[in-house]
Amino acid sequence: MRSSWSQTIKRHYAKDSSQNKYITTPIFYVNAGPHIGHLYSAVLADAIVRYNNMLGHQTFFTTGTDEHGNKIKNAAATADLPNLEYCTRISQQFREMCDRFEVDYSRFIRTTEKQHCDAVYHFWKRLEERGHIYLGKYSGWYCVSDEAFLCNTELVEQRDSSGKVIKVSAESGNIVEWTEEENYKFRLSAFQNDLKYWLKDENTVRPALYHKTLSQWIDEGACLQDLSITRIRNKVPWAIPSPCDKSHSIYVWLDALVNYLTVLGYPNESYKELWPPTIQIIGKDILKFHGIYWPAFLIAAGLEPPKTLLCHAHWTIDHKKMSKSKGNVISPFEAASDYSEEGLRYFILREAIPQNDANYNSTKIVNILNSELADTLGNLVNRCVGKTVNPSKEFPNPARYWNVLQSQVADETRESLKSVGRKARKSYEEYNLHHVVDAVMNMLYCANKMVTYHEPWQLRKQVDNADSIKELKAVISLALESSRIGALILYPIIPRLSSSLLDFLNIPKENRTWANTAPEFFNNNSLKERHIEHNNLLLFKKIRSQ
Repeated sequence: MRSSWSQTIKRHYAKDSSQNKYITTPIFYVNAGPHIGHLYSAVLADAIVRYNNMLGHQTFFTTGTDEHGNKIKNAAATADLPNLEYCTRISQQFREMCDRFEVDYSRFIRTTEKQHCDAVYHFWKRLEERGHIYLGKYSGWYCVSDEAFLCNTELVEQRDSSGKVIKVSAESGNIVEWTEEENYKFRLSAFQNDLKYWLKDENTVRPALYHKTLSQWIDEGACLQDLSITRIRNKVPWAIPSPCDKSHSIYVWLDALVNYLTVLGYPNESYKELWPPTIQIIGKDILKFHGIYWPAFLIAAGLEPPKTLLCHAHWTIDHKKMSKSKGNVISPFEAASDYSEEGLRYFILREAIPQNDANYNSTKIVNILNSELADTLGNLVNRCVGKTVNPSKEFPNPARYWNVLQSQVADETRESLKSVGRKARKSYEEYNLHHVVDAVMNMLYCANKMVTYHEPWQLRKQVDNADSIKELKAVISLALESSRIGALILYPIIPRLSSSLLDFLNIPKENRTWANTAPEFFNNNSLKERHIEHNNLLLFKKIRSQ
């Protein structure tokens, strides 16, 4: 069986050329409502989906909520609600987060759905039939808060408030307890070589920092002890019962991970049309579960593991860890009331670098949104569509006016327009969305310099001078062409704002693909003279300092 699976994996691990892209967020745990870390995972995934759509790929994008385990049961008790009613209430908050922040999912799953329970049972039986599950004794450290079994290398000692030495998770800082019980176990130890093979492709886990971390874990093997995949049911009653022994509950992480199959209709054969996942977005705190347990479960079941895990770091608040005890958990809904949904989405995707913790700071948010969205982008458009400069609301044909302006700033603008699409595409492919924004802002900065240099408001006064009017039209054309290309490239990051600008510029829906990010000077089929909307556009309202 093992050698035959190796042959299977070698056949499947070819360069991905499929037009179908299956992209997922982690499903969010409903022990509490959404915070900006959840929002970041969701909008990062959505931006990658929208970028792939612009390239012409067919995408299937899933998100949802993880609703089993003792933490949920305890949270429901604290809220004085029945478990399912509590889960429904919090799940709805995550759905609302997605809807308000333009996270355009194809399927929103809840792990309390009957369809999911059926998929988990089928997956369990598949593992059982293939000899990967056995009844055994578990003795080791378990973290109730993290719902995780931990090995010694994942623990640190510290003193509690009374001075007593206790063991805690090195990752989360949560207390662990020694547990001994008879559980159903998964033969994780048998999959070290398969996991090493999966990781041979460096693109399997991005960025490289997390690929290196995961490879070290697997090489060392400490996290590859056989894994308990049930708990005694009277200890974890709010969970899916084991199909082979109703006195046991299925481990919440096995349950949760199968969601990525459930959403495709598994075990119905139709799931194979999109399997395996193209990109799975996860936070660094769940790398072990998605980078060790998940591919091992799939390989054991005879399924191909994900093509790419995109792992991102966390958010700090004014350089401090976000936590309930510190009272600094940021709600996306409250933050949106200060900065707007689109503004917050822009800041989060503009500020975060996948391999480094990002910092949430109110002053920085206001400065970035005002400087880049209100001033650099918004002001460029407004300078070229006002009654004084452009009373007839023209968007002069860029192909006709491309080479009219003879100045260094115009040359810089043209060069920037020619290269920005290539630079942005490279950054999207590398999941560095902050570099996408950098490329666009540099291009818009050049365009604003060009407008300032050529002074279109002065050119408009020389109505009897044909050369001045031609220069005026060239300035407007080059500036609005910069706005058009900037809006297209930023569409995956700020879809609502970009769509408003493209609508204002009268860009047809069919001309909003990635191919259209090339300057129209190079497009033989470019539109002739067009006009923009006559209504004024306030692209982004400047935020007053708080």
